[in-house]
Amino acid sequence: MVDLTPKGKNNPDGKFDWGDAVADALILAGVSFFTSLGALGVSGLLTNPLQGLLSAGISAGANFCIILATKRGLVKREA
Repeated sequence: MVDLTPKGKNNPDGKFDWGDAVADALILAGVSFFTSLGALGVSGLLTNPLQGLLSAGISAGANFCIILATKRGLVKREA
């Protein structure tokens, strides 16, 4: 179950739950991608579709990495 919390979690065996973190990061990266495209379109800056897709892709990629880094950094290690 994906709960979209900023805090990462561990599996029952104590290891970091990468599946949940990647799912959350993908969801938020998708939101970032389409929000960027929408903002470019509404502002009239989407004159070249390839540049718009590249800009939105960069935004989504950065957001994906930030979410993973945040989730990985906020979970306590279990002994």
